[in-house]
Amino acid sequence: MLANDLILFSQVIELGSFSKAAEYNNLTNSVVSKRIARLESELGVQLLYRTTRKLTVTEAGSVLAAGAKNVEQATTDALATVSGLGETISGHIKMSVPTISGDLLLADAVAEFCNRHPGLSVDMSLDNRFVDLINGGYDLVIRTGYLEDSSLIARHIIDSQWVVCASPAYLEQNGKPKEPKDLKQHNCLKYAYQSSGANEWAFKSADGQYFVHINGSFSTNNATALRKAVLAGHGIVYVPKCLVYEDIQKGDLIDLFPKLVGKKLGVYAVYPFTKHPPKKVKLLIEHIKQHYLSISNYFM
Repeated sequence: MLANDLILFSQVIELGSFSKAAEYNNLTNSVVSKRIARLESELGVQLLYRTTRKLTVTEAGSVLAAGAKNVEQATTDALATVSGLGETISGHIKMSVPTISGDLLLADAVAEFCNRHPGLSVDMSLDNRFVDLINGGYDLVIRTGYLEDSSLIARHIIDSQWVVCASPAYLEQNGKPKEPKDLKQHNCLKYAYQSSGANEWAFKSADGQYFVHINGSFSTNNATALRKAVLAGHGIVYVPKCLVYEDIQKGDLIDLFPKLVGKKLGVYAVYPFTKHPPKKVKLLIEHIKQHYLSISNYFM
C-alpha cells in the first residue's frame, strides 16, 4: 500500500470530491478514481459510495480517514522540517516553558538552536502557569497537561511519568513505606502546582487508579525548592521523574513505587491556530522534540 494513496484518500474526503482532489494534485479524475479503487482492492473493503451527485464515506472509510489524515500531516511536517534545514531563518520567537523543563532540560537545547541560526533570537520565559498565548504575544509554549482551548494547536512531544521518592537519610530515620497507603504515616512534601491537588497522590492497581490522601508540613509551587527539601531529608515527594532522574541514578534519592505511580502527563508544544505556522517555530518545535526524545529516560 502506498502512503501517497492514503494521502490522496484523505484529500478526497476533506475536499468532498474526486474532481477537487484531482485539481488540487494536478491529476485527472480517472487517475484519482483508479488510485482509490486500488486502495479499496488492497484493503478488501469499500471506502466510498459513489453517485453522480456526491460521495458517501463507508464505515470502513471513516475509520481509515482518521489514520490517513495522520499520515498526511506527518508527511507534511517531515518534509517541511527537512526542507527548512538548509535555509536561513531569522527573526524572533517568544516562548514560555515550565520551570522544570527550562531549568534542567531546555535551556541548552534552545540556546543550541539559536547558535545554529545566527539570524534568530529566542526569548524564553519560565512559568508554570498557562500563559495567554494571544494577548501575551507568545509564538510557542511548552506545557505539560491537558489542552482545553480549541483555538490553539498542540503537538505531542513526549509523556512525563511522575515518581514518589525520598532520601536514604529520611528512610533510615522514618522507615520505608511498603505500599502507597503507608504514605499517610509520613511527612509528604507537597507540590502545589499539581492540577489534581497537592494532597491527592494518584496510584494504579489491577482494579484501576486510586488516590491516597497525604499530609505534610511543607508545600511549595516551586519544583527546585521541593527538590532541595527532599534531598535534605525532610520528607517524601511526588514529582515529575525528569526533576529527580539524576538524583535517583546517583542514589541520592530512592524511587519508592516505580511501577505503581498513576500520574503520567503529556508534554505538548502549543501555538496559536494557523494553517501555516512560521517555519522558524516548526523547526524549533522539531528541535525540542528530538532533544526530549534523546533523553527519554528522564521521562519514562
